[in-house]
Amino acid sequence: MLRLLKKLTSSTPAPAAPVAPVADKVDPYMLGLRDAVLSGWFNQQTDELFTGFRVTAEDTLLDVGCGDGGNVHFCGMRGAKIIIADIDAAKVEATRLRLGDTPARDVECHVTDCNPLPIADGTATRVVSTEVIEHVDDPAQFLAELVRVGKPGALYLLSVPHPSSEDLQKDIAAPEYFQKPNHIRIISEEQFKAMVSEAGLEVISHSQYGFYWSMWMLLFWEAKVDFSNADHPLLNHWADTWQAILESPRGAQIKQALDGVVAKSQVIIARKP
Repeated sequence: MLRLLKKLTSSTPAPAAPVAPVADKVDPYMLGLRDAVLSGWFNQQTDELFTGFRVTAEDTLLDVGCGDGGNVHFCGMRGAKIIIADIDAAKVEATRLRLGDTPARDVECHVTDCNPLPIADGTATRVVSTEVIEHVDDPAQFLAELVRVGKPGALYLLSVPHPSSEDLQKDIAAPEYFQKPNHIRIISEEQFKAMVSEAGLEVISHSQYGFYWSMWMLLFWEAKVDFSNADHPLLNHWADTWQAILESPRGAQIKQALDGVVAKSQVIIARKP
């Protein structure tokens, strides 16, 4: 989502300390990271990039559509071999540099449109592709490539926007949000599970999260500010409110309930037989 917004205003972050007010102002992006951690991302204790997706030094992890590299930085810190692929050469280079301070046992980089992936069959034990399928012309071809490069038994972490959030934004977002090269399709829960199953993967879990970001994006379009300086009372009040909710006695319960109603993303963990 952040990667997409950067493209629209110039589009799941590296782990960091819990959010705290800075000069009496909540950082909305750090708050979003805290919200993601509460949703199961970046578990430092269990080495799970997302709940059910553990990464170790023995793994070879491929991230297709690596973006700014938050996911692979977490995995590089576990000592895994990292393979990154993205159509944007600048992002590939920035991510390569970002991985330089990790104990990743090797880093391999590809600038590619993924049709096909320049990677041998059965290479990866872990495959990640977050918020990419909604952009591609042929999801079946894209998923077939992801399946091809995974080893038997490989785990897959895949995410796409949830239709509950996408539907809310249809008449509010900038027109280009739903135009190529951005979101060219809205994928229902059943469609997402069917896509993954038809590609030959076994769906292990399907979950959703991100009410905070869904509401932030609605307010972002209304505020009409630049992403690089998204400072507006609507956004600031929303961040203050969400932090107060998370810190309330039943904050986690409220978050879970709202994530179940309007979610920014849906996530599938799957296995290659």
